[in-house]
Amino acid sequence: MHWSSLTALALVAPSHALIRFGCSQLVVDRIDPLVNPGVAPSPHLHQIIGGNSLKPLMKPIEHDLPSLSTCTTCQPADDFSNYWTATLYFRSRNGTYKRVPQKGNAGFEGQHGGMTVYYMQNQLADYQQKAKVKAFQPGFRMLIGSPMAGTKAEADKYPQLTYTCLQDMNTRFPESKNFPVKPCPAGIMVNLRFPTCWDGVNLDSPDHISHMSYPSSGTFESQGPCPASHPVRVPQLMYEVIFETGTFNNKADWPADGSQPFVWSFGDGTGYGNHGDYVFGWKDDSLQKIMDEECYVNCKSMKTQSIAAMNSCTVPNAVNENVGDSDWIEMLPGVPHSKLKA
Repeated sequence: MHWSSLTALALVAPSHALIRFGCSQLVVDRIDPLVNPGVAPSPHLHQIIGGNSLKPLMKPIEHDLPSLSTCTTCQPADDFSNYWTATLYFRSRNGTYKRVPQKGNAGFEGQHGGMTVYYMQNQLADYQQKAKVKAFQPGFRMLIGSPMAGTKAEADKYPQLTYTCLQDMNTRFPESKNFPVKPCPAGIMVNLRFPTCWDGVNLDSPDHISHMSYPSSGTFESQGPCPASHPVRVPQLMYEVIFETGTFNNKADWPADGSQPFVWSFGDGTGYGNHGDYVFGWKDDSLQKIMDEECYVNCKSMKTQSIAAMNSCTVPNAVNENVGDSDWIEMLPGVPHSKLKA
């Protein structure tokens, strides 16, 4: 179903909270405060959005994002969380690389790069959104997916990480676990949906995943119950990242053997290594108030800022290197050619 149709139906249906908002790019940098805290450069490049208190080292609880940030690239003015994924590259026939830029989603034209973020109580097409959820707590962080996944079986451990080949900006289906194999007229959308069951105790875990769980049966969309080990239902956090592949859609520039030319910044040419990270940073109880409100996208309790304000919030790079924004580069930042997976 197209987003315009969802919005129209929402206007005639009573609902509880689902929010969808844009976030401009904060920085593209080789840091990873969750997996490689304090390391600069980290093993591979990331695109990061959210609050400007971002640093290579952000200790849980000690680094209070709302109090340390002075601006955010996200539309909600109270959201100083940080969200990130790997970056995408196009590999030319001669083996050089250029970074694929991102663009704003439908409704967020004018946004500088970044992505779209959702917090949902029920699946996207459920306008009632009546399930009660507990908002993430200060110090909470998690990731989903694995850059080490190189097969579909490994990727299927994370069932809600997919790709959509956009025919236009309203395309949402079909989805695939691997990179699209044909040029996508409106870009490649990377979809990341995080688990929705929390153990209720740990704000993080050594692997940044095990304090979270998928439903014990069924799915989030089917209202599957949380397992006893992870009984607390939290919002489904979802990212939509749209990579603007238009410049690279000429099949004459693609590999002569007909294979697809896109590769993640950590060297994965299959797409199975799709992953994303999250560090919670909403101010006070602002997210819980939104989740408790009867609203769909346009929530009165969500204070917002302009796209111009979102675009003006940036941080300097921790690592000064050529990441292939304008020039073709010989290798992916931090990743030798021998590590490429295709």
